[in-house]
Parts: sequence; structure tokens; C-alpha cells
Amino acid sequence: MARILMVLSGVDHWTLTDAGKHPSGYWAEEFVVPHRILTGAGFTVDIAAPVGGKPVADPVSLRPEVAGPEAEAFAAYIDAAAEALTHPTALSDVDTADYDAIFLPGGHGPMEDLAHDPDLGRILVEADAAGKIIAPVCHGPAALLSANLPGGRWLFAGRTLTVFTNEEERLNGTADRAPWLVETVLAARGAVVRSANAWEANIVVDGNLYSGQNPASSKPLAESLVAALTER
Repeated sequence: MARILMVLSGVDHWTLTDAGKHPSGYWAEEFVVPHRILTGAGFTVDIAAPVGGKPVADPVSLRPEVAGPEAEAFAAYIDAAAEALTHPTALSDVDTADYDAIFLPGGHGPMEDLAHDPDLGRILVEADAAGKIIAPVCHGPAALLSANLPGGRWLFAGRTLTVFTNEEERLNGTADRAPWLVETVLAARGAVVRSANAWEANIVVDGNLYSGQNPASSKPLAESLVAALTER
């Protein structure tokens, strides 16, 4: 069966334009729902983070008024995965050849660390060269910015993807103090961004690059990976 590397941010904050530390991390739904679907399909899912990182859920993503009726279930699932989350594989130790796909949950955490992580950049370059599926969701595409080719060209320039939009960031109340907007930066680096209406599930597939726009896209993105990897 397939083996998936799920890469999580290893920070518990997001630095805003006023230098304030906004509590953050990975978005609970974007970890729990895909992890549950992928393992339920019989796949092995290994959790990885930057060296020294300790993945934590964004506290907002566990609030009932945000997560809805699944908030308690999300928290329980995260508690059950505490050992793997507390001791993730260091990205520097990852052998890309061991995996069939790389999954990148969002939350604002990836903008703080994964976007600049050289070990993740290496993994993504190797995975893309081997045709392995790379699947970021929501703010997870920020992590793609770590992947640069010799000479500085961005690996994903010219590729079509989706991402948490500037409109969604504004509606979320976080755009005004964001040090950068992930949709804007990805487009500026050369990505072709395809967006749906705010908060609608949206999946974009471009070759081996599978992306989801927002938390609602977590489930269909994971299901698309199951279908693709089952066919291989």
C-alpha cells in the first residue's frame, strides 16, 4: 500500500506585521480529516516537521464555533496521535524515495517555517522529479515556496494550483496584519492560481500537483489522493 509523508508546521505562532506573535500552527481539520481518510484507505502516513519543530493545532481551529460539531472529535483524534505529533520525523532525515506522496496541511504555521525550510525544498524537488504526488491544502501551498532550482527559479513556476485566497484571508480578519498574502506571493512567483468562491471546496490537479483551496477542500483532496494512488 501507499506511504504518505504528511508535513506539518513545527511552530505555534505566526509573526504579524506589528511583530506580534499570533497563536497558530496547523489547521486541525486539514490534519485530522486527510489523516483519517488516508489511514482508513490502508495507507501508511508518517508525520514530519522541520528539525526541532513540535506541531500543534491552531487553537482557533478547535473552537466549536469554527470547527462545528466535529470540534470535539478533532481534538480527540489529535490526542490519539499525540506520540507521532510530539516526535515527528525531522525533515532532514526524510528519504523521499520512501514515499508515494507528500501531503501539506495548512494553517498559518507553514507561512512561518515551511515556506523557508531548505530540507522541505529538497524533498519537494526530489518528489516532483520522481513524479510523486504533492498535495498542499489551504495555506499549505506556502510550503511550496521552499522549492527552488539551481539559479533560483521556483520549481512550481507555471504550474496551476489553488490556495487560500486573499478574499478568504480578508474575511478571516487576518489580511490587514499579514506580513504577506500567500495567494499574492504564489502568483508573483509564477503560479497560475485557480480559485472558487470563498469557503467553497475546490480542488485543482495539474499533473502530480494536487491542491485544495481551504479547509472544506481537505476531504475531497484526500479522497482524490486515495483514488489516484489506488490506480497506480
